[in-house]
Amino acid sequence: MFDRRLLECFDWGLFLLTLLICSLGLGVLFSAVTAGEVPGLVVIFKKQMIWMGGGLVMIFSSLLFHYKFIDKGSSIIYFICVALLAAVLIFGRNAGGSTRWLALGPFTVQPSELMKLSLIIALASVYSTCVTEEGLGFHELMKPLVLLVIPFLLILKQPDLGTAMLLLFIAASITLFVNVQKKVFFSCAALAAGAAPLVWFFVLKAYQKARILTFLNPDRDPLGAGYHIIQSKIAIGSGMMSGKGYLKGTQNALSFLPEQHTDFILSVLAEEWGFVGCCVLLTLYFFFLLWGFNIAYGCRDMFGSILAFGITIMIFWQIFINIAMVMGLMPVVGVPLPLISYGGSSVITNMAGIGILMNISMRRFLSG
Repeated sequence: MFDRRLLECFDWGLFLLTLLICSLGLGVLFSAVTAGEVPGLVVIFKKQMIWMGGGLVMIFSSLLFHYKFIDKGSSIIYFICVALLAAVLIFGRNAGGSTRWLALGPFTVQPSELMKLSLIIALASVYSTCVTEEGLGFHELMKPLVLLVIPFLLILKQPDLGTAMLLLFIAASITLFVNVQKKVFFSCAALAAGAAPLVWFFVLKAYQKARILTFLNPDRDPLGAGYHIIQSKIAIGSGMMSGKGYLKGTQNALSFLPEQHTDFILSVLAEEWGFVGCCVLLTLYFFFLLWGFNIAYGCRDMFGSILAFGITIMIFWQIFINIAMVMGLMPVVGVPLPLISYGGSSVITNMAGIGILMNISMRRFLSG
């Protein structure tokens, strides 16, 4: 029988914050795809509205069952997502030099986006059974390491360095959240520092090295690798305090700003709404993240607490990396801005995560 207390505990705050961010995202996306009058882009706005509608369905669907059932199915969810990543390498669609998308009937999905949430669920399931006050040792970290390495290598093979690094940041954040022994922490830090030169010479591809070098000096190739970040900085700077006005951004309208509907959509917002508009978005994000961390802190169930933290930190890292990228503080790695950038898989993944957050919040009195 349905518990009426769940309706009384519906998390209206988190839901309204999500709606506000989505509404702002649709408004900025409409400008990004119409101001420049680029043929074929207008349909993107209609698709995004459909994905947002699907995301709302995901949110409410996620509330119909207890979040602990996710723990029971964590292995199945993980292996399905890994299988989809493997299928991408064989049957995936190539675009822009990368093979990241998989056609499933009339829909095209990006399994690497789904893998973010899947990895969080898998890690929450494992860590919830072995958390100790002394911290996790090397032995307890072996299984989580395997769970990370498999999708990390598959995504790196696509190649998609940005999403692969995002998985690494998420996993590291969750691991620190559950606590590790000091010797483990310093050993891993030393290993990462020692592996950096090997990654540069033997793992990174030529275009990825070029992005890093361009990040250090964008003017080394202003019409090539440095073009994206230079145009993004121009758009952000020209917005000044209050912006040029809605649909009046020249960098956007004249198509100087590349990928204005995906990776660099924040530059469109900054040019048209200026510093004030960016502060509004950042304020919404701040309260959203604060809300998510509060859910994690207040949950009395270890699995729910780790799961809530993982979902919130996933959204945090996407926000941080995208904003730093468009401002030239990080290399261009292709990480979308949550609920703002165009992308069906990203929208569905983030809103499914939000649904799980609301699920945990609603059932906090049942946690044990």
